[in-house]
Amino acid sequence: MTPRPRDYPWILWPFVALWDLLALVLGLTGRLVGALLGCALMIAGIALCFTLVGLPVGIPLAMLGGAVMLRSVF
Repeated sequence: MTPRPRDYPWILWPFVALWDLLALVLGLTGRLVGALLGCALMIAGIALCFTLVGLPVGIPLAMLGGAVMLRSVF
């Protein structure tokens, strides 16, 4: 991993560090929200699969939820 080029004055380092920390937290939160959304979609798809009428919608919905969860992890 290459360090980021220093394109800011040294006096602004605390603000840059705070901004980087905020970006990290938002990135992790986005993954968590994506994983929770994917889990909810999978549960809804599986619940629809229990009814024969909802089977054509439930299978793709569960697969979509699984793909969203997989994307959130990797």
